[in-house]
Amino acid sequence: MRDSLRAQLWPVPLLAIVLAVALGQFMPFLDQVLDGALPPTVSGVLFGGGPGAARSLLETISGSMVTVTSLTFSLTVVTLQLASSQFSPRLLRTFTSDRFVHNTLALFLATFAYALTVLRSIRVDSGDGDSFVPELAVTLAFVLTLASVVGLVLFLAHLARQIRVETMLRDVHRENDRTLERIFPTDRRHEDAPIPASPAESLHITSSGFLLSVDWRRVLAAATTADAFVVIDSHPGASLIHGMPFARVWGSSGPLSAGRSAKLQEHLNGAVQLGFERTATQDVAFGLQQLLDVTNKALSPGVNDPTTAVHALSHLSAVLASIARRATGPETLSDDDGRPRAVLTYPTFVELLDLAMDQVITYAFTDPRTADRAVAMLREITITSGPHRSAEQREALLHHLSRTGGAIDDSSLDDSIKEQLSSRVTAIGDLLREPLPVASRS
Repeated sequence: MRDSLRAQLWPVPLLAIVLAVALGQFMPFLDQVLDGALPPTVSGVLFGGGPGAARSLLETISGSMVTVTSLTFSLTVVTLQLASSQFSPRLLRTFTSDRFVHNTLALFLATFAYALTVLRSIRVDSGDGDSFVPELAVTLAFVLTLASVVGLVLFLAHLARQIRVETMLRDVHRENDRTLERIFPTDRRHEDAPIPASPAESLHITSSGFLLSVDWRRVLAAATTADAFVVIDSHPGASLIHGMPFARVWGSSGPLSAGRSAKLQEHLNGAVQLGFERTATQDVAFGLQQLLDVTNKALSPGVNDPTTAVHALSHLSAVLASIARRATGPETLSDDDGRPRAVLTYPTFVELLDLAMDQVITYAFTDPRTADRAVAMLREITITSGPHRSAEQREALLHHLSRTGGAIDDSSLDDSIKEQLSSRVTAIGDLLREPLPVASRS
């Protein structure tokens, strides 16, 4: 829920409007309570005009804030369109999660709502009563307007920085690092999932969409209550279709009854969150896919921006190197007695490397700079994963190194460039074939 609200533009501005209306009701009341009780030094800096001047000021503030807010929304939409068409549609979520954008829109709309609310409290001389000008309230409206002007200038500067591809790549990289720390913390231990050898019963999903997250507490509670062992076969980011199996179950003392099986399926369906847009909540592959999207888009004939592709590959290399140093793969959940009850599926380093290299090998070897960066990426992953590299990881790296050599040979690059790249591939292969360190995982 928190991640979903964070990616929306409306929650913070809506909250600001509600608070502004409440403040607009409270400040005139405070003016009445403190009427004549303020010291001269304070009264001298407050609004000193009559009801007509106060109305004119608040009306001007309200009208100008509508214009400024419209301009801000227009610039935001243009930025979203540029990010979508130039880089990747999946980067829009990163921009709409920007707290600076949320707070700027909130300030503008709050100033508008506050000015309108205070405007209602101004009274002119009439037979029904004396005139009333809430000096504190009008002064605060003036201060909010000045803050909005400063906010507009800062927003334009922020917007110019945010639409740079380097900033977008940095934000994706940071978000992916946070996801990795949640799912694959550095102190996580590698463990093999204790899958029973006996036949399992399949459980089916009751809706369609991308698997966004799995509530491990509810999965563990459901498996313990049913006295069963559950394996969630789908990992966050996978596309699930209504009626398809997404989990397997084994009863501790034999097959589950129809009633227990149906109840367990209901509880497990409630433990998974589906949506029609992937998020970085638990999806460790989502950040990689965003970086790959930028790389592929930059290398397309319509864009032809190899420099951006090189920058995206640099971030991709850093993310993969971080993953290689972590314990990845499934996670086993045990009950209070230490008995394994459930297994949550998460991708392994090999699967994530396959995801990256399949696209890099397909698109990156059309330009000498991106080809050189792709080879450098394999070298960086090889060196940084040295003390942590398992035999499985080494075989995966050797496999993709062999594919990279074939892509170099089949490319249209100059022969001298091919020779240089091939020699570097050979050197990386020699490095990988060295004996594994004693401290490596197996």
